[in-house]
Amino acid sequence: MSQHVIVIGAGIVGASTALWLQRAGATVTVVDREGWASGTSQGNAGVLASVAMVPVTGPGLIAKAPGMLLNPDYPLFLRWSYLPKLLPWLRKYLANANDADTRRIAADLTPIVSDSVDQHFALTEGTAAAAFLEKSDYSYAYKDRAAFEADAYSWALRAQHGFTPVIREGADVTAYDPSLSPDITCLASLPHHGYVRDPGGYVKALGEEIIARGGTFVKATVSDFVTKDGQFESITTDQGPITGDTAVLTTGVWSKPLMAKLGLSVPLETERGYHIVFKNAQNGPNHPMMIASGKFAATPMEQGLRCAGIVEFGGLEAGPSKAPFDLLRRHTKAAFPNMTWDGEIEWQGHRPATVDSLPLIGEVRNTRIFTGFGHQHIGLTGGPKTGRLLAQLITGQVPNLDMAPYEPARFTQ
Repeated sequence: MSQHVIVIGAGIVGASTALWLQRAGATVTVVDREGWASGTSQGNAGVLASVAMVPVTGPGLIAKAPGMLLNPDYPLFLRWSYLPKLLPWLRKYLANANDADTRRIAADLTPIVSDSVDQHFALTEGTAAAAFLEKSDYSYAYKDRAAFEADAYSWALRAQHGFTPVIREGADVTAYDPSLSPDITCLASLPHHGYVRDPGGYVKALGEEIIARGGTFVKATVSDFVTKDGQFESITTDQGPITGDTAVLTTGVWSKPLMAKLGLSVPLETERGYHIVFKNAQNGPNHPMMIASGKFAATPMEQGLRCAGIVEFGGLEAGPSKAPFDLLRRHTKAAFPNMTWDGEIEWQGHRPATVDSLPLIGEVRNTRIFTGFGHQHIGLTGGPKTGRLLAQLITGQVPNLDMAPYEPARFTQ
C-alpha cells in the first residue's frame, strides 16, 4: 500500500511537493482553505531568479534602514502602529545584518535557488504546466556604472556562487532593450534564467496534473494536528478530520499558528508585497528586469507587464496601502517612459519572512509532520526544489544536500 501524504497548502511549494510525491509512488491529498495559487503563489514577480541568494540583511542595513523608511522614493514601508508587535522579530532579523551571517545565508540559499530553471522544467516535464515557462536573461538595470559598482558586495557574493553578469553600457543598453529610459545606462544581465508567464495559471495547471494523477483536493481550513505516541495521525479541519500517514505544512506565513500547535514558536513575519499588472502593455521590456533604483522587478506576462516589489511591514490583518502602489507607478513610468497600457490590476499579499532568511524544510522532531515554508521573496524560484527535497525525505531517500540549515525546529534548539 502506498504512503498517504496530506499536503497542507496549495501554492507552488505544496503543488511541487505533491507532484514529486506522486512520481515517487505516494498517494496525496492537498488541503487548502481557498484553492490552487490563492495566495502569494499568484502574486509574485514570476522570475525564476536563480541568482537570488543574497539576503536583504546585508552589512550596513541597520545604519541605512531609518533613511530608507523616511525616503518617499524608497520601496520600504512600515505601518508605525505595528512596530511594537514587530520589534521582537525585527531585532533578531537585524542581528543577521553583518558580513559573516550574510555569507552563511547566501551559501545556504544557493542550493535552493541556483538551479531554479532546471528544477521548474523537471517538475513540469510532460505536463500542461510546462507551457507557462520561458527561458530568458534576467537583467539588473542601473542609472550608470557607478550605481552598479555601488552594489559590488552583492555581485561579489553572486560571483562566488557562480553568477557573473554580462555588462552593457550606453548604446548597447538601448540596442539590447529599447524600452528602457535613456536615464538607465548600465545593464547587468544574467543568462540561463527564466520566468513564468502566468504564476497563478501555472500553479493551477500543476494542480490539475495532480488531480489527473489520482490526487485529491479538499477545500478546508486546518486548525490542528492529531498525533498518537508522537506520530502524525490526522489533521483537524472545519470539514472534519482527515487521516493519513504523513503531513506536510506549506502554508507560508499562515504556518506559524499550526507550528505553535506542535509546541514550536517560529519567528515568522509577513513581508507585505505589492504588484501592479499593466494590462496589454506595449513598448515594455522584452525580458524580466530588476530596476535597481526602485528595487522592483518588471516581468512581461500574458496579461501585460507585472511590476512587483516593495517591502511593507504591517502584519496580516491590515488592507493594502496606497503609497506602495503609487511608488510602483512612478518608478515604472520612469524606467519605461514610452510604455502604454489599457488598464491596471493591483495586488497585495504576504511573503513569509524568517529572522534568518532561510526556509523551514524537513521533518518536525520525528513526528511524520514535515514543513516547507518561510521562503520570503524566493518562493516561486525555490518551490520546485523544496518540493523535490521534501518528497525525497518523506519517501526515505537521502537528499544530496546538508539539510541542517533548514531544520524546522532550529529556533527552539
